[in-house]
Amino acid sequence: MYISQVSLVNYRNFANTYFNFNKGINTIIGENGSGKTNVFKAIRLLLEDASLQFAYKLTEGDFNRTLDKGRWKGHWIIISIEFNELNDEEAIQSLFIHGAGVLEEDYVEKATYNLFFRPKADIRQKLSELAEGDTAGLQAILDDINILDNYETFFTGKSTVDFNDPEVYKELVGDFDKVIFPASIDTSKFGSKIPHQLSVTKEVSFTFIQALRDVVSDFHNNRTNPLLTLLKNKSGDIKDVDYKPISDLVNELNESIEALPDVQNIRDDIKSTIQDAVGLTYSPSSLSIKSSVPDEAEKLLQSLKLFIGEPGEEYEGGIHELSLGGANLIFLTLKLLEFKYRKAKDTFANFLIIEEPEAHIHNHIQKTLFDKLDYDDTQIIYSTHSTQISEVSNVENINILAKKLNYAEVYQPSIGLGAENINQVQRYLDAVRTNLLFAKGVILVEGDAEEILIPIMVKKVLGVSLDELGISLINIRSTGFENVAQLFHNDRIQRKCAILTDLDDAICDTTENAGDSDHLKKYKKKVAGSMQKGLERKIKLDAFEAGNTWVKAFYAKHTFEVDFITEGNGWEVQRLIKNIYVDPAIRIQAKTDIKNPDVAVYGKRVLTMAKQEGKGWFAIMLGKHISYKTEIPSYILDAILFAKETYSSNIVADIIQYRMNKHFEADNAFDFTSCKAELLKYRNGTNKLEDLAFDFDLVIPDDQILTLIDKLK
Repeated sequence: MYISQVSLVNYRNFANTYFNFNKGINTIIGENGSGKTNVFKAIRLLLEDASLQFAYKLTEGDFNRTLDKGRWKGHWIIISIEFNELNDEEAIQSLFIHGAGVLEEDYVEKATYNLFFRPKADIRQKLSELAEGDTAGLQAILDDINILDNYETFFTGKSTVDFNDPEVYKELVGDFDKVIFPASIDTSKFGSKIPHQLSVTKEVSFTFIQALRDVVSDFHNNRTNPLLTLLKNKSGDIKDVDYKPISDLVNELNESIEALPDVQNIRDDIKSTIQDAVGLTYSPSSLSIKSSVPDEAEKLLQSLKLFIGEPGEEYEGGIHELSLGGANLIFLTLKLLEFKYRKAKDTFANFLIIEEPEAHIHNHIQKTLFDKLDYDDTQIIYSTHSTQISEVSNVENINILAKKLNYAEVYQPSIGLGAENINQVQRYLDAVRTNLLFAKGVILVEGDAEEILIPIMVKKVLGVSLDELGISLINIRSTGFENVAQLFHNDRIQRKCAILTDLDDAICDTTENAGDSDHLKKYKKKVAGSMQKGLERKIKLDAFEAGNTWVKAFYAKHTFEVDFITEGNGWEVQRLIKNIYVDPAIRIQAKTDIKNPDVAVYGKRVLTMAKQEGKGWFAIMLGKHISYKTEIPSYILDAILFAKETYSSNIVADIIQYRMNKHFEADNAFDFTSCKAELLKYRNGTNKLEDLAFDFDLVIPDDQILTLIDKLK
C-alpha cells in the first residue's frame, strides 16, 4: 500500500493542486517558500498520530491567500490522500471497506482518506436556503461567520471524485458567484464519515523527519531528542528480573554517596545555619542530601548520553562538539532507527517523510544517503532544494513546486512522456543540469562559449546576474536540445525554455569557381555543409516547438563568435590578438581583418582565432574584456527576455540606474538629474517605460537601454 496522490484545495499556499507519488522513493523539489513544508503538514494531519489534534485546530491562516480579506468565509479546506495497491489481508480490508475504501470487486485496491475543514451544519443549512443570485443574503451570512465557532473538521473515506475539479468543488461546497449551495452531500461521491475508532493513523507506520535546522538544541530538548525516544521504547522491554541487579547497584551507589563524610558535614552545616537564622520552631523537621541517580529502568536509560568521534579522529565527544554536518547525520540516523523500530511492528503500510535532509551535509553524503535509503515495503518522500539529491532522483518520481503570487503550482515532469523520452531526460539530468528544475526560466545553449560569456555579458552590460533573474543557463554540449526541452510543456513543467543555437549561415560565397585552390574549395564545402546543417536544425526545432508556448528557439545568423562582432564588438576581440598571435605581421593582419566590414573577412578571422585557442578558452580570454559598452547580440537578449516571463519595474529600473552610473563614471559631464526623477516615477508606477526611454535618450543615446525597452514594451 502506498500514497498515489495528495490533493490540496485552499490549504495554505495551495489554491488547487495535486501531487502524484509512486512506490519507493519520491522527491518534492522547490525553492524556499514554495510549499514543501506545507504539503508535508497536510499529509501529517491525516497520517501522523501526533498531528491529528492539530487537524481540529485549523485557523483562517490555513486558508490559501487567494481567499484573504475575509473571502475565506464559507469556503472549505480539502486535503485528500489516495492509497493504491491495498493487499487483500482481512484486517486492512476491514479498515478500508468500513472506512476509506472504494469497493469494486472482492476487495478494495484503492482507498481515499479526506479531511474537510468546513462550515458547521447550521451555516451550510443557511447557505442552502438562499435564493439563487441572492448576493446580499450570502454576504450577510458570511459576515457573521467566526472560524472558532462556525467551522469544523470532518474526515471521510470512499470518495470517488476529483477534488481538484472546480465543478466538483462547486457541487460539494457551492457556487459563490451564482449563490447556489447544496442542501445535502452525496456521500457516494464525496465519501462517508470515518469513525475515530477506524483512524488510519493507528494502522500505519508513519515517521516524519523534520528539516535539520538546529539539531544540537533538539538533543537538549527531552521532547525532541531522538535518542530519548529510542531509549523510552526499549525501556519497556526490560524484564524486572534482568534489571533488579542493576537497581540494587544503583541503590547501593546512592547510599554510598550520601554516606560520604563531606556530604554529611555539609548537611549538618546547612541544618545548623538554618537553626541559627530562624530558630528551632521554624526550622525544617528533617533535611537530607540524597543522590539522584535513578533506579527505575526508564529514567536510568534516559540519563544516557551519546558520545561520537568525527571520521578520522580518535577523540570522542558530545553532540555539541560535533560539526553541524556530523550532528545532523547522527540526528537523521537516530530518526531512521526510530522508523525501523516502528516498521517492525505489525502495520498495514510504512511511510517515511524526510524534509530537506541536505542541510550541512557534504554533497557525496547527500547522494549516498539518497541511494542507500531504500527500505522494503516503505514509501519514502523527500523534499529538497539540493541539486545533488535531485540528480539521483528518478524523474518519474519527482514533483516540482513553483511559486506564484499567493499560491504554488505543482508539475510532474514525466507526464505524457514515453519510456524512451523519460530515459533521455534522466540521462541529461546530472548535477549541473538539474538547476533547470529549480529555475524560473531556462536557456539551453549548445557550447562552452555561450555558457561562459552570456552570464558575463548580462552582468557587465545590464548590472544583474542570470541568478538574480531566476534564469538557469544550461550547456547541452550538443544540438540535441529536444532531450531536455521536452520537459517544458503545458502538461509538464510550465516554465519558459529558450533554445540558443546557430543557423550557421554562410559567411562567404560558397559557389566553387574554376580558379579556386583546393584549400579554398575545401573551405567553401565546409561552410556550405554547416549552412545545410543549420537549416535542417531550424526545420527540426520549428516542428518541435510548434504548438508549445513554453519553448522557443533563437538563432545566431552565423555563429556566436561571428555574430558577436557583427553586433559591434570588434574592439573586445582585438584585445586578444596579442595573446593569440606572436608574429607582428599576423597581428597587424588580424587587426585589419577584425575591422573589415565584410563578414567573410572578420568572420573567418574570429573563427580561426577561436579554433586555434579552443572555443572555451577563447571565451574565457574574451570574458576579461567584456564591459558595459559591449553590445549583447539581439538574439541572445530576445532569449533572455523570453526565458523570464515578467520583468518588474524595479528590475528594469535597476538596469537603467546601473547604466546611468556607468556612463557617469566614464564621463561625469552627463547630467542625469531629470532621468533620476523620471526613474523614481517609473518605480512608483506613475511613469511609462516609453517616457523614461525618451528622457534618457535626450541626455545620452544608449542603444542597450533603448533596445531593451523596445523589446519589453
